[in-house]
Amino acid sequence: MLIEIDPKRPNPRNISKAVDALKNGEIIIYPTDTCYGIGGDIFSKKAIEKIYEIKRVSKNTPFSFVCPDLKDISKYAFVTDFAYRIMKKYLPGPFTFILEGSREVPKLMLTKRRTVGIRIPDHSICLAIVETLGNPIITTTASFPDYGIISDPREMQEITGKNVSIIIDSGIISPSPSTVISLIDKEFTIIRDGGHIISP
Repeated sequence: MLIEIDPKRPNPRNISKAVDALKNGEIIIYPTDTCYGIGGDIFSKKAIEKIYEIKRVSKNTPFSFVCPDLKDISKYAFVTDFAYRIMKKYLPGPFTFILEGSREVPKLMLTKRRTVGIRIPDHSICLAIVETLGNPIITTTASFPDYGIISDPREMQEITGKNVSIIIDSGIISPSPSTVISLIDKEFTIIRDGGHIISP
């Protein structure tokens, strides 16, 4: 199902449709500030496994997830004063922060080092979804084997078929990868430079 949502005025009824799909363990495609993302409820094993299947990647491949705000991050990761200061300055924004995961995070979402990647995108639709759902959703770029990264929701609809329950169309988004920063052990390390300016 393709649903058009205006990012300037997200329709609560359409947001609820996406949230209902997530609660049922289904997969959605939604907009972020860097690209379209493939998402599922982080507490749905069915959804996580389905995303691995869609992306055709190893189950050792870590996915990041979206939180609605800084307060929510502290439920799923250990946030030092050092990390909080940096995230408060740059979030919401096009950054993924690597932190030590808490016990609230499902094992499937943890790396071998028990770390997690967390985002708070600067996009009204994405944030409205996680706020309404009440817990984080997976965020992984809407890229597909044989096709690469897709920026047009209508093209995604043709590619994904029944694998995705809802595709939210908020227009074409030219992909720009998030900058990934590790804040483990109070060290600021850029893991992937997405071209976004940031400093400790």
